[in-house]
Amino acid sequence: MSDVELVLRSTRVITPEGTRAATVAVADGRIAAVLPYEADVPPGARLEDFGDDVLLPGLVDTHVHVNDPGRTEWEGFWTATRAAAAGGITTLVDMPLNSLPPTTTVDHLRTKRDVAASKAHIDVGFWGGALPDNVKDLRPLHDAGVFGFKAFLSPSGVDEFPHLDQDRLALSMAEIADFDGLLIVHAEDPHHLDTAPQRGGPEYAHFLASRPRGAEDTAIANLIAQAKRQHARVHVLHLSSSDALPLIAEARAEGVRITVETCPHYLTLTAEEVPDGASEFKCCPPIREAVNQDLLWQALADGTIDCVVTDHSPSTADLKTADFATAWGGISGLQLSLAAVWTEARGRGHSLEDVVRWMSTRTAALVGLDARKGAIEAGRDADFAVLAPDETFTVDPAALQHRNRVTAYAGKTLTGVVKSTWLRGERIVADGEFTDPKGQLLTRIP
Repeated sequence: MSDVELVLRSTRVITPEGTRAATVAVADGRIAAVLPYEADVPPGARLEDFGDDVLLPGLVDTHVHVNDPGRTEWEGFWTATRAAAAGGITTLVDMPLNSLPPTTTVDHLRTKRDVAASKAHIDVGFWGGALPDNVKDLRPLHDAGVFGFKAFLSPSGVDEFPHLDQDRLALSMAEIADFDGLLIVHAEDPHHLDTAPQRGGPEYAHFLASRPRGAEDTAIANLIAQAKRQHARVHVLHLSSSDALPLIAEARAEGVRITVETCPHYLTLTAEEVPDGASEFKCCPPIREAVNQDLLWQALADGTIDCVVTDHSPSTADLKTADFATAWGGISGLQLSLAAVWTEARGRGHSLEDVVRWMSTRTAALVGLDARKGAIEAGRDADFAVLAPDETFTVDPAALQHRNRVTAYAGKTLTGVVKSTWLRGERIVADGEFTDPKGQLLTRIP
């Protein structure tokens, strides 16, 4: 222990074995040991004692739209990673679309990395994109270190990232399965969307009817059938329809390699509470009814849903018009995700250990970073969040770090205040004060 330079101590440390009083020794940016609470501090090491605040592993958010370069007025690596750090997130994986260029070739990936390198306050990895015409680019992107490939089964909302029909999905899936990569899918069926009523206007009920559960259910059923035929690894993004849960459970029982995520807004907001014209609540698939939300929570509890990620998808305020049909669809949630999920989770009888499993341990495992991230144990990166789990705050958009301070959580009282965030043993934010960017750019670990 002679090389230990930092010791973190708390009466509540969340470890893989449970929550306990402990002392965490850090050396060279990694956790050297998790020791008894009363352990001596090695000579020369600095002690940080957090009292009864909870020390938990930094969150790993695998679904973030940073939009940099090209649409940096929507969001950028500097602002997105500051917002993430303020919310206890220490690693994010950037989605391949909404930036210009999208991450669909190795050259485009290189552009993304060059832009992010000096701006990242936390660690950043990248997804690649699967388009109708880039099957030839998928293996080179995999070899260059992307964590997997995103595809849309219905229009994405941006022209430069077209969706895959079933034939193109099969071609991309076959190529990705050949090197045992991961295909992550926005699963809404375009036929169901085309035939749903499209009335437009400010009424949220009209928007909800335009994105029916059946669109998700059919797309997921088709995805499962293709994955089963091709023995492929697939991941369902931002599940909102509880009707799809039996399909997913049955597929797993049959050996299909499928994982599933949902998002804080589906777990904490309901269709019944969305005011007409309030397009800060618009996302695709949409926020659904309270009874649907209850079933999503049950699926988290029983493991049918693996993890919770933000799908942080910001835009400039002017794109959030009062017409749900034309407003940009996306919810900004990086800074508030931990508090939002914890507020609802504790009210439903879940523990902070559950939240850590959904938002850190399983997300790290999804992208193959579980040797480095997602738990407080020896050998992993010394990435932490310090949380006052019983303190409350009221969401003030002006206090948010992301570029456009539009939020569906404005005015809500949330429980759980992030006191500080640590990246590889360095405190990167505390009480609203940030260090210079210290994040690293991550690649898939072979």
